[in-house]
Amino acid sequence: MKTEYVRHSSGRMFENDFLEAASKIHPVVPFVFYIPIVMGLLAWGLWSGTTTVGKIALFGVLGYLTWCFMEYTLHRNLFHWEGNGPLTRRFHAIIHGYHHTYPDDPQRLVMPLGASIPLAIVIGGLLWLVGRPDATIPYFCGIVVGYLVYDYLHWAVHYKKPWTNWGKALRAHHMAHHFACPDKNFGISHRWIDVLIGSMQVRGQAAREAAKQSTGGNTAE
Repeated sequence: MKTEYVRHSSGRMFENDFLEAASKIHPVVPFVFYIPIVMGLLAWGLWSGTTTVGKIALFGVLGYLTWCFMEYTLHRNLFHWEGNGPLTRRFHAIIHGYHHTYPDDPQRLVMPLGASIPLAIVIGGLLWLVGRPDATIPYFCGIVVGYLVYDYLHWAVHYKKPWTNWGKALRAHHMAHHFACPDKNFGISHRWIDVLIGSMQVRGQAAREAAKQSTGGNTAE
């Protein structure tokens, strides 16, 4: 994937005004929408005796780990899939290409509800078919919490100056993906899956170029 990018700017994604507006989202919106759902499901599960604190701890963590692998897989295999025709390239431009072209657009750093809600419905529906709400409710909530962590950290690495060594490392990891090696560093809220799978790139020219580009300037990669 090669991208011409423009720093500290934004562009238009859709000609249709409604679709253009729907593609933008304030970063606080996913948290306002999903946190009450997660809290409500867990509270109902405990109040009704459907699940237990122990199962919430166990299956919540499993759900969170599931999201980590979903995040990596979606980013690597779907978001970076360009296809060969104009329709597939347009699809790529909408779901991820725009973000690589305008990496600093503050209204497109978290997933819009029009994309996350259908995904949540599909996951929730499949888990409902499985049954066992004692396990699937906390598992689903763990996935949603993982998604919210991803949304926050993706916004933070683009918008906030990190003040911890971990934050600096995570930012460098993602900036290298944007500006030096778009075929590496697919983890956003984490780096360990890139290490595990062998898609990690943090040293050498890639890291130096990423650090340089993260301070501004226009070029092509």
